Amino acid sequence: MIDRLQRSLAKGRLGHAYLFSGQDLGELEKVGRVLAQTLNCQNSTLREPIADACGECISCRKIANDNHPDVMTIKPESKMRQVKIGQIIRRPNSPPRVLHELIYQKSVEGGYKVALLVAADRLNTDAANALLKTLEEPPDRTVFILLSAEPERVLETICSRCLRVRFAGDGGQAFNQSEMDWVKEFALMAAKDDKGLFGRYRLLDSLLQCLAEVNQSIETEVEQASPLSQYDEAPSELREQWEAENKAAIMAEYRLRRAGFLAALQSWLRDVWLQTRGEDGGLEFFSDLSESTQIVARRLTHHDAEENLQIIEQTQRALHTNVGELLALETGLMKLKL
Repeated sequence: MIDRLQRSLAKGRLGHAYLFSGQDLGELEKVGRVLAQTLNCQNSTLREPIADACGECISCRKIANDNHPDVMTIKPESKMRQVKIGQIIRRPNSPPRVLHELIYQKSVEGGYKVALLVAADRLNTDAANALLKTLEEPPDRTVFILLSAEPERVLETICSRCLRVRFAGDGGQAFNQSEMDWVKEFALMAAKDDKGLFGRYRLLDSLLQCLAEVNQSIETEVEQASPLSQYDEAPSELREQWEAENKAAIMAEYRLRRAGFLAALQSWLRDVWLQTRGEDGGLEFFSDLSESTQIVARRLTHHDAEENLQIIEQTQRALHTNVGELLALETGLMKLKL
């Protein structure tokens, strides 16, 4: 995929905005930096058959170390876990550099100005609208690179102005301990010969209990980081603003972590699918669950196992619509063939 992108650049087919999506934001950020290096490399000719960066010149080293004056990386702020308007447009509490100052000022080193937005799905409403105005009429020699592990949450009007590039990854997505522990519990329960209604609701209940604990943990984290916990005498208008920001931050983080649990479940179901195909050593993600995986796989046809993967994808999409969370999860888990 990177080679194809570099060939496109070499042929002069440079877009002003890209949306890179994939499982691993860290890997996507590395790819974004490679593109920024390619555009600003002092030794790159940007000509066919492939455009590439040397990785050794001063410009490439500056970009690799995140201190190039014409390349900016924007990430969700640590407290609210959102990209806020103060990171896009100068505000009283803005960081030292904001995106509009990079975009609308002359290039310091005479190359391309590159804005790298990590977790673009975390743009809050004001920040997204401010970015959209810039994307509609971008200055010359300016490239936006948006990165997202959940591109379906990026504002559609922003997506429509970007060239979309999907990076499938190597299939080795890492899951945190909570996700792995829950999938282990789910797999053990699914392996039991209890496929009736009560058995299904026990599977659903295990997920809901886990998500409730996750939500409570997020609420505690956000509240402790919020100015509300530090300034008791703040004006009511400001407190209302902080409360609204807290609510949005909690929801954004909860949706991200919920997606992680469903992604872990989908990965285990992929292991089941591989087993139904009879592939030797066909456990990509959860080798320690081989017994449960094989028990479930023996009950299913290859078609059933493949349909399970589609059901989880449909459930993820439903969770990004107006469908209630409980209904979406209940419908999805009831449909699974186990």
